[in-house]
Parts: sequence; C-alpha cells; structure tokens
Amino acid sequence: MINWIARWFDRPATAQPVAAPPHCAADAASAQQSDDIAVLFYRWLAGAGGDDAAAAAEKLIIDEFTRLVETPQLGADLVPRVPAVIPQLLRSLRDDSVSGAQFARQLAQDVVLVAAVIREANSPYYRPSAPIRTIEGAVMLLGQNGVRMLLARVAFRPIISSQSGRFALLVAPHLWRQSEACALAASLLAPSMRANPFEAYLAGLLHHVGLIVALRLIDQLHTGDTLPRSDQFCAALLPNARLLSARIAALWEFPVTVSFAIEQADLPGAPPLAQLLALADRVATLRILVDAGALAADDPRVLHGLDPAGAACFDKLRTEEH
Repeated sequence: MINWIARWFDRPATAQPVAAPPHCAADAASAQQSDDIAVLFYRWLAGAGGDDAAAAAEKLIIDEFTRLVETPQLGADLVPRVPAVIPQLLRSLRDDSVSGAQFARQLAQDVVLVAAVIREANSPYYRPSAPIRTIEGAVMLLGQNGVRMLLARVAFRPIISSQSGRFALLVAPHLWRQSEACALAASLLAPSMRANPFEAYLAGLLHHVGLIVALRLIDQLHTGDTLPRSDQFCAALLPNARLLSARIAALWEFPVTVSFAIEQADLPGAPPLAQLLALADRVATLRILVDAGALAADDPRVLHGLDPAGAACFDKLRTEEH
C-alpha cells in the first residue's frame, strides 16, 4: 500500500510515538483483566461445545502463525487491499481547494459509497431533523471528520468482514462488528484522553486484522470441527495476532503512532493512544458479550475500573448502529 494513508492525518508518517509513562501495579491489573476478557471473547467467537484440538495441531498452527508474524508481508497477502477510489476521496478531503460540491460529485461516481454516506447521514447517530435524500446534504451533515471515518470504515470492511473458509467465514462478521464498535468507542473517548480521534478510529478498525490472518491460517491447517481454544493456545495466539496487526499497519504505511498503539495496547505503561485503544477494545468487547448473553450485565467485570466516560461509552454502544 502506498503512502497515501499518511495524508489522512495532520502529522507526518514519521512522527515518533509518545514516550510511555512508568509501569505501575494498576496498569498491570488492568492489562490482566483485559487479557481475560480477550480470551472470553475469542472463546465466544469459537462457539460452544467441541473438544480441544490435539496439542500437536495447536503447535503446528502457532508455529506457522509465528512465522507469519515474523514475515508480515505473507500475512498481509491473506487479506484484501483497500479499494482504489478511497485514497482519491481522502486526498480531496485534505485539499482546501476542493469544494463540498466537487467532493460530492467525486463521491457520486461510486454508487456503493453514495448509499453508504446517505445511510450514515440518516442513522440514529446523526438524527437528522428530516430524511437526507442527496449526497450533498449527507456530506454537509457528516462534516469532514464524519466522512473520513465513514470512508475508512467502507475501505476496511472487506479486509475483516469479507472472508472465505470455514472458520473465517463464521467468525469474521462478529470481528467486524467488534472492530466497528471499538473504532467508535475510541473516537468518542479520544478527546478525554487527548488523542487524535481519527488515529484512534483507524487503530480500532485495524486491530483485529492479525486475528483474521490467524483464522485464514487455521482454515488451511486445521481439520477439526471447532477452533482450538486451550489456555496455552489462546496465550500464544492472541498477543501474536495483535503484534501482526501492528506490523501490517506499519507495512501499509500507517503513521507509526497507530501501529505502535496497536502493538502496545494492554501493555503496562503504554502511551496514551495505546491506552485509549485498550480501553475502547475492552468496552466494545464487553458490550458485544453482554448483548449476546455471553456475559451477564451485572457481572463485576463489566464496569470494573471504568471511569464515568468509559461507562457512558459502554451504554452508548448499546444504542448506536454503525
């Protein structure tokens, strides 16, 4: 992927990550709880029932996946590329000489994007006083940042949600739903954590790409009826999936702050954007597990450690449709 992604942002792609604060016991406890929730979410994705995979089968998958983590280009080749029309539109959004009417005409060339933008403008999140019927009206209502986030979502949806293979086909829609919820949560929480909302949004969309690659690999190697789910397998798979997501983000020339946030999320002493991503990921995951009945609403893990902003975001994700 060429360097057009860097132009989505106000700062250059060579920006250095924020220095991490010192480690503390509270950070470690929060990270451990997030790991527990991540394992619960993976096992919910894997589905109920079935026996654990043989240790030899699990080892083969982990060994091959580790090889992909070390050669991220091979992993990136297992997911689709971003549609070519997206970078053109995003460049136009950054160009002050392009009027709203000109941008609307460019957007109108893709009927799928037109439908997505108008649907977004009429969603409960924006709550227009009257139905939006035209692309010009939709662009005006969404604003530059709203359009950027929408285009990013349209661009990355095929990367996660459009998959083949037994396990990837079954799990991908749930992962995409979580990625959308995580991205929305990250953008909502960004101001209170002094983070760039669009960087946070993109990190949320991209953070499960490595897990999608893992599912594609499992489809190739595993002949069992259910996904492997042992403690040892989860402990090896999930951190490596996050690391691969970060390396693919760097390979695709995202700003280093985004790839670094994905890599450092859930680690003690992480920089602000990584802390934000970890919180948004946790809030989105808990929301999905509670809504699916996999976790009771009164389970102490649901709101444990959430400040008022995090708790409000958890409630908001129940009502928003994206």
